[in-house]
Amino acid sequence: MSDLRESDDVYRRFQLIVNGPALFNAVVTGVELGVFDFLSGRGTATAAELAGFTAMEPHKTRVLLLGLTASGLVTKTGDEYANHPVAEQLLAATGPESWRHILRSWKTLYYPAFYHMTAALTAGTNSTISAHEGTEGTLYERLAHDPELAEIFHSAMSAFTLQTMPGLLDHLDVANSRHLLDVGAGAGTNCAHLLGAHDGLTATLLDLPNVMDMAKTGLPGDLAGRVNFCSADMLADPFPAGADHVLFSHVLDTVSAEQAQTLVSKAFEVLPPGGKVSVYGFSAADDEVGGPLAARLSLYLNILATGRGMAWPVPEIEGWLRRAGFTDVTAIGDLPFEHALVVGTKP
Repeated sequence: MSDLRESDDVYRRFQLIVNGPALFNAVVTGVELGVFDFLSGRGTATAAELAGFTAMEPHKTRVLLLGLTASGLVTKTGDEYANHPVAEQLLAATGPESWRHILRSWKTLYYPAFYHMTAALTAGTNSTISAHEGTEGTLYERLAHDPELAEIFHSAMSAFTLQTMPGLLDHLDVANSRHLLDVGAGAGTNCAHLLGAHDGLTATLLDLPNVMDMAKTGLPGDLAGRVNFCSADMLADPFPAGADHVLFSHVLDTVSAEQAQTLVSKAFEVLPPGGKVSVYGFSAADDEVGGPLAARLSLYLNILATGRGMAWPVPEIEGWLRRAGFTDVTAIGDLPFEHALVVGTKP
């Protein structure tokens, strides 16, 4: 029976899940202490050298390294430790796309909330939001009260957007678009890359006022004159006119099905004939069986961020577009990071 279990994929996944919190935090500790950076710079190092670098007690260093090697992100050959290529690419990198920004946010925001998952799901609300200052109903609004936490959150969002950017750049058709309305634009990461790749394209970014303040200071200077900023609540306020392409990137998954239908309909109202709407983000399978990223996002949204939403199945997104009046609705699924792109045209 033991041999059977150890050869079973689900049993191995079970062991990874139940031991995951310890391994996750070991990886974050490795990032925070600069272990991956140190190994990247040297190639290999001994436990004694790592203890000297981190200023940790040798025994504690040994225990941390046990966690990092168990994760597979650090390998050991003889007495020498080295980054696995995955760690070298995702964690040793220090740029805005680095997973270190994502892990920092998950440690600070997501996982403290996940501790209270049972209570939040049974209560039917994102009750864990009470840990954050403010009376607003979503995490995005409450982050306006905590600039430091907002920076952690938006750095993570930008990093993940950059990780998923190829799926958008490779498949979003803006060749015939003149002006893009980026709803829920965040810090403007999508806009910066789309405008950088398409010289004739201009854009309006729409998001909450505190988010737009960050975008105004964070966009590349060479985009000046090509970007407008609209501080608004996407659910409560009207969309600005003038766009011939509306983009919802990682937006509709944060709202309820009814709210998603409203947003898509608002896009239809402001678009001219021939205008397009594009929906990009996480997606579950038709039967709502998704991968770990889609599951994590859906749980996070419901217990903390908004209290609603999920990684919606593609057919459901297609239905919203058709009911709003869009035609020629098409979808590209199976994109990296469990993403899909759904596009419709206003007749």
